[in-house]
Amino acid sequence: MAISSTLTTSFKKELLTATHNFATNGNAFKLALYTSSATLGATTTAFTTTGQSSGTNYTSGGSALTKVAPTSSGTTGFTDFANLTFSTATVTARGCMIYNDTNGDKSVATIDFGGDKTSTAGDFTIVFPAAAASTAIIRIA
Repeated sequence: MAISSTLTTSFKKELLTATHNFATNGNAFKLALYTSSATLGATTTAFTTTGQSSGTNYTSGGSALTKVAPTSSGTTGFTDFANLTFSTATVTARGCMIYNDTNGDKSVATIDFGGDKTSTAGDFTIVFPAAAASTAIIRIA
């Protein structure tokens, strides 16, 4: 089993059919946590409970993300999300999936944390990179 960090192939295609809307009043996106038993990567097409983390103060399906409005700089278009905290959580995760909660739970990206990350009755926080052309979590150059 493995998790790779990538924008999923289905997401790239679905951008061309206007399936995903990252505008302020657009689609709702969520982030779900996964254990090392999950297999997530470029071929992942939708949210799955297989290999999903479980624990105290973590709900199946994860939590809603707060979007950063899409913008561009130079020849790169990008968008990002605000940091996400699972408060007072007891959970272990190897990675996560961002998915479109509005449109059939379609996958956007899978992210490998590089190792198990654990929180015991504390905050489990996903820190997103700065919303910039060279660092945003979703970039099209």
